[in-house]
Amino acid sequence: MQTALEAVDLSGLTLSWVDVALRMLLAMLIGAVIGTEREYTHRPAGMRTHMLVALGACAVMITSQLIFCQYRAYGAAPDPARLSAQVITGMGFLGAGTIIKAGHTIKGLTTAAGIWATACLGIAVGGGYYIVAVTGALGMLTTLVIFEWIQRRLMINHYALFHFYVNCAKVAVTLDAISRLAEEADAVITSVHVEEKRDGFKIDFKADFSGRHSNDRVRRFLAELSEDESTSSANFERSRF
Repeated sequence: MQTALEAVDLSGLTLSWVDVALRMLLAMLIGAVIGTEREYTHRPAGMRTHMLVALGACAVMITSQLIFCQYRAYGAAPDPARLSAQVITGMGFLGAGTIIKAGHTIKGLTTAAGIWATACLGIAVGGGYYIVAVTGALGMLTTLVIFEWIQRRLMINHYALFHFYVNCAKVAVTLDAISRLAEEADAVITSVHVEEKRDGFKIDFKADFSGRHSNDRVRRFLAELSEDESTSSANFERSRF
């Protein structure tokens, strides 16, 4: 008497070397496209990282399917989804490495989520679900590119992060002035870096002027900082939020 497993036609799960190569190449391509966007925006994980994540996840899913096809002939019924489930869980350690806490802000959450999603797309490719993988990749690119622009337009007055460059003669006096003026302007100072120069010191720092009238507050902050007797020059640029 045939078992329920033997009665089911599983010939469609058999993979040729062409199928394996096609799936791995597509996974690498999806990872490369998503990683290039992250590389272009100077994020911690770039093209090669995303390619490796997608390729590894795809390889795990293919291996799961091959193991299932190989051992079903001996009456075993291994779960093809077990290994891929561990990939989804295991991506946490890699994503955690891209999350950085800088002062009162946390960076890298989007990149961490992107790495996890790229692994999921690699699993979809490895399972042969090309429509899911390609649609998911398009959705990720839409989220990372188009919706970032929409977010910037909607939150332009809410997020006001500026990068300042200050040259001074007395670093302690200037740092005190920066702290005092930031408190008056209701700004949060982060990422302070001091570099000694031949004719004094250079201070790089970021200041978050989120809230109402951010442009007026940052201009007043810069004007008062430039007037400080220990400051020789000061300028700024709007930074990515």
